[in-house]
Amino acid sequence: MRNIIRSKPVLTLFFSFFILNVLSAQTENSSSVLPLAIILIIGILILAVVFLVADNFMQTSLGGSYASSSRDSFFPSLTKWTKPKPPPYVDKEAHFVELKDGFDILLVGQAEEVLLESPRVTRFAVQPKNFRGIAPIPKMEVEIGGEVKAGDALFHDKKAEAIKYVAPVSGEVVAINRGAKRAITEVVILADKEIKFRELPGFDFNQSDRPSFVQYLQSAGFWPMIKERPFDVVPSSDSVPENIFISTFDTGPLAPNQNYIIEGNEALFHKGLEGLTKLTSGQVHLGLSGNGEQPHEAFVNAPYSQKHWFKGPHPAGNVGVQIHHIDSIGRGEKVWTLEVQDVILLGQILLNRKFDTSRKIALTGSISKPAYIQTFLGANVGELLKSEKLENVRIVSGDVLSGKFKVGDSFLNNWDNQLTVIEEGNQYELFGWLVPSSPRPSVSKTYPNFLFKDLKFAPNTNTHGERRAFVVTDQYEKLLPMDIYPQHLMKAIISNDFEQMEGLGIYELSEEDVALCEFACTSKMPLQKILREGLELMQEQG
Repeated sequence: MRNIIRSKPVLTLFFSFFILNVLSAQTENSSSVLPLAIILIIGILILAVVFLVADNFMQTSLGGSYASSSRDSFFPSLTKWTKPKPPPYVDKEAHFVELKDGFDILLVGQAEEVLLESPRVTRFAVQPKNFRGIAPIPKMEVEIGGEVKAGDALFHDKKAEAIKYVAPVSGEVVAINRGAKRAITEVVILADKEIKFRELPGFDFNQSDRPSFVQYLQSAGFWPMIKERPFDVVPSSDSVPENIFISTFDTGPLAPNQNYIIEGNEALFHKGLEGLTKLTSGQVHLGLSGNGEQPHEAFVNAPYSQKHWFKGPHPAGNVGVQIHHIDSIGRGEKVWTLEVQDVILLGQILLNRKFDTSRKIALTGSISKPAYIQTFLGANVGELLKSEKLENVRIVSGDVLSGKFKVGDSFLNNWDNQLTVIEEGNQYELFGWLVPSSPRPSVSKTYPNFLFKDLKFAPNTNTHGERRAFVVTDQYEKLLPMDIYPQHLMKAIISNDFEQMEGLGIYELSEEDVALCEFACTSKMPLQKILREGLELMQEQG
């Protein structure tokens, strides 16, 4: 809807000035024409305001997100009259979306596309807190000292016993760590030198129905790898998604290249897509990059899926942004999302009958040699970086916008394919906003970064300011390429206004979608935390 609103004043002013020029040209013959022209223009502007307000009320009264209601408007969007030009490698008939809003944060430390010799990682962990929707104290199926194979059940949710959370590697269970109120935070496994896999039974799509396939995936341990929107929770056993979405590229800072990750796993990825088609009543949608580098053939020619092309700065690679422009989430609807390497894992289960979580992880940021390594799900962070001198740095599981802080003895989060190291920002700058200083990543034009679009920065964690009054700006709208008003939504969450939260599109968002807004926020508001609190409130309300 923001695009529509942006186009209306432009059209109105253009039309008004056109009439003014035409009528003012007649003033040589009649001096009374100009006052009439001014009155006419004022009338047009008043009429435009009335229609604009009525249009906004109409869209709000329709319920659901603003994205879905933008099709029901008195005014056409200018974007409907102009068709963006896709890159030459994109089929002219393909669904192509060019996004203008957003911002690319260019940092030093991009992983080189080489696979380093993997360090000897001895400990891996499954972290129940990574999976939203399960009880904080799940039912354990193993004890400390027990031996497990990769794919053996470790615990299950007390509310859903059929959904198994399984071991990513074989070895000995050496710790079951607990946090506040005795909630289980980690189940740690000391891995064998040679990983052993539990042999899974085969599955024949032609001889079985969907409930049987769901039961098979739950027993195999794959079910928790699926995230259900809204709320980003593990889906229930009886959940049937409207559609399934997979983004095949990532535009986040120092994000891993999915073209490199898919190499050697093409057949597994395609088999995984086939399996996903058995789980949805709709389609499996792939988001492909139109940003210059041609996607891997495994993505372009992937069977069992519909392709959609996206061009634009971050967060164009976010699956939430792609869902919004493909088929936005309406009231009561559910969709599933998966990562590329999780689809490969599903292919391993279906083709090779084993729960093989081996994956490529990008080591990025302020380290000696940013590159990729091969490891397993939930690897120990300190052992992955044991060759690095980690002094006065912060370790982040994921990217610097939406990743989570990790200490040396913690573990990679379940869906993270990237480990980022950046300098701590514990130095202070006296009047740093007032005096000239070194360039830094910023969306503001106070620094001349916009003149050097390819300039990369070595970041630190300094926020260059403290939390302050939540002022109204248009910063967020320029960074989120969705027909949503994020600042109004955040204020609705803070005030616990459930109707406004729903009408302003909260169901379409996840933390990663507003992470860039948080980075640029003048008020230094914790937008990701606020959004999660709002989602939990809406989930409690049913």
